[in-house]
Amino acid sequence: MDLEKILEVCKEISITAGEAIMEIYNSCEDMQVEYKEGDMPLTAADKASNRLIVERLTKEFPDIAMLSEEEKDHKERLKNDYCFVVDPLDGTKEFLKRNGQFTVNIALSYQHRSILGVIYVPAAGELYYARKGKGAFLRTRDGEEKKLHVSKRTEDLRVVMSNSHGCEQMDRLLEKYHLTNFVSVGSSLKGCMVARGDAEVYYRYNPTMEWDTAAMQCIAEEAGAVFMQMDNTEMLYNREDSLNAKGFYIINCKENYMSL
Repeated sequence: MDLEKILEVCKEISITAGEAIMEIYNSCEDMQVEYKEGDMPLTAADKASNRLIVERLTKEFPDIAMLSEEEKDHKERLKNDYCFVVDPLDGTKEFLKRNGQFTVNIALSYQHRSILGVIYVPAAGELYYARKGKGAFLRTRDGEEKKLHVSKRTEDLRVVMSNSHGCEQMDRLLEKYHLTNFVSVGSSLKGCMVARGDAEVYYRYNPTMEWDTAAMQCIAEEAGAVFMQMDNTEMLYNREDSLNAKGFYIINCKENYMSL
């Protein structure tokens, strides 16, 4: 499997999908919002991004299985060692709030582990990407590329939290460890903040889905972060049940692990 080629295609298509999202974001047209199970919004931007990504990846890599938030799930994927895990628009609620905090997430799993991740931030023109064993990187809008490293802080920890998914456990964690330096951010940007050294702690108790975490996990781990489920077991992908029911945490180092 030519992982370098796959990475380059994923980077390219994430930007193309991001451009399609921004066309809708910047227009005055109706967002054509529908609601899925669980009262989750679905917009024209989700659909446009999904179509571009799935068509291109399927054409380029027909032997790799596909799991996308906006595609019908075909369980045949479970027989394939390789599977793309895609969220064509992570942070649809942030998109509707028009705060720019949404991303395009594309990951590749191999034997249930995330080995490649691409996250594009359309509003900022930032591209995060990583390959297992090759490091994590950020390419800015002006084309500057830099390798990502988590911070070394073990005091005055900076915590990132969800804009749209607060919970009682997170409130208790902040109180127990006297955490006061925190910021609320949307989508997989939270994991990117830990990866680039702008935060040390991201705890997520609420359930998520495989496509919410797969790209973020590879990027965070390749930047040196610890990414685990809340019961301290490994997060796996291309599963029968795509719900991340146990929650997860991302921390810059083991010393900053916290428990309730």
